[in-house]
Amino acid sequence: MTANATGNTGGDAPADGPGDDARTGSLEEALLDLRRGIDATDDAILELLNRRAAYSLEVGRRKDGRDSAIFKPFREQEVLDRLTGQNPGPLPAAHLLSIYREILSSSRRLQRPERVAYLGPEGTFSHFAAMAALGHSPDFLPQPTIGDVFAAVAAKQADLGVVPLENSLQGTVGQSLDNFQRHAVFIQAEISCRVSHALLSMATDLGAIDTVYSHPQPLAQCAAWLKTHLPAARVIPTDSTAAAAARLAAEPRAASIGHVKLAAMHGLHVLASPIEDLPDNWTRFFIIGPEDTKQQTRDKTSILFTVPNRPGALYQVLSHLAGEGINLTKLESRPIRGEKWQYVFFADLQCDITREEYKKLLATLKEQTHSLRILGCYPAGRQVDLADGDTGKTEA
Repeated sequence: MTANATGNTGGDAPADGPGDDARTGSLEEALLDLRRGIDATDDAILELLNRRAAYSLEVGRRKDGRDSAIFKPFREQEVLDRLTGQNPGPLPAAHLLSIYREILSSSRRLQRPERVAYLGPEGTFSHFAAMAALGHSPDFLPQPTIGDVFAAVAAKQADLGVVPLENSLQGTVGQSLDNFQRHAVFIQAEISCRVSHALLSMATDLGAIDTVYSHPQPLAQCAAWLKTHLPAARVIPTDSTAAAAARLAAEPRAASIGHVKLAAMHGLHVLASPIEDLPDNWTRFFIIGPEDTKQQTRDKTSILFTVPNRPGALYQVLSHLAGEGINLTKLESRPIRGEKWQYVFFADLQCDITREEYKKLLATLKEQTHSLRILGCYPAGRQVDLADGDTGKTEA
């Protein structure tokens, strides 16, 4: 037989020749080398994580009970800012922040177990926000109402509490503002979370639904969708989204509105998602504690104050703030319980009003108000996306 043009002798040549085996072997060797490098890097990371843990344990020993607060939001923000600023990639900044959220959470746990109260049960947006802010290491304590979260923190039954303050679509959560009047707690930090709602049910057909349960805020945020797709359904408020999902097992024709992860937690079907009326749906949460953070560097302040019942009283307070170049990012009034037609004002200021440069201003404000209470000075909060089911994806 004579050789053909490709150098093979005779009929059909084999599909895989010695060259292909060599290339396969070369690829396997390269992958093996890369895996060895990954293993060596993991070993180095493990050693460094334990070295960091040892430092955290030593910090706890040095404190020896003298400093009751282990959550230091500004110190943690400094760590995150420094690392993201130095990060050359290819690790995305959002991934780095998610990893370090858990490292910092573990470090706090090594110093002392941390109890965190939230509006429960497990699976509420407050629960997911708490994990996004504080990691998975604390002992999470579900509470039946927002008021119970405040009470647990005020009584020091919890070290921290996570409460919703306002939503970008539906505005302020009045229960939270009202409870600042009732309980001596302080704002430690804030976090803003993008949320998305799903319609959940034991049923598999949207047409079978005759009742919808949820917390009043999600019901309001999905009102137009409900009117369009379930116009005849009864809409019934509950204490939380998770409580609404939990009751569906006994009501096959009912549905609830909540986080999509509640479906797996309760064995439910996702009938529709997302169903919020506007996609850019954010909720701002406060992390509260029984004491002030007492940190040197703080860039936001929230205050609660009342003014005399006379013309221009509120204007005078606001004009003094404006005169110092202080920007108000929120101002809202709430009724004072037991005093009809009397109101307390909640305000967010873009400054640390306890700094020395504002000492004279603070004295003036105290003179011109009936009461003035600083709820807390704290860092500007991170933004976290909870909408896609990932409860810790930070927007860098």
